[in-house]
Amino acid sequence: MRRSSPKTQGEEGWEKLDEIPFDSEALFHTGWFVESLATQTLVIFVIRTAGAPWRHRPSWLLLTPTLAVVAVGVVLPFTPFAEPLGFVVLPREFFAFLAAATSIYLLLVEGVKRLLIQPRLA
Repeated sequence: MRRSSPKTQGEEGWEKLDEIPFDSEALFHTGWFVESLATQTLVIFVIRTAGAPWRHRPSWLLLTPTLAVVAVGVVLPFTPFAEPLGFVVLPREFFAFLAAATSIYLLLVEGVKRLLIQPRLA
């Protein structure tokens, strides 16, 4: 008889992902659209300056429309425009993923930016 090994903490995390109902193509496309729009729009704040983005605040002329685009993307699946676009309502758990994925992406971009800019500044 084969015994299963105890699950590690990481494996338990993957099982929790199975609880999220990503069971349709429309749900995947909607989530992909919102995540892509958020990451690719917010990355502007990281790449616009050679320094740390939290030390060099953008002007309101950049900040306002950028955040408006992200807000429209997040709200769009909950509007009447969602159905013609093939979007569906996203589960609540998606937004925790969105915050985490966007934060990790922006931190990675900042790290790579520093690696590429450091040799030029020295």
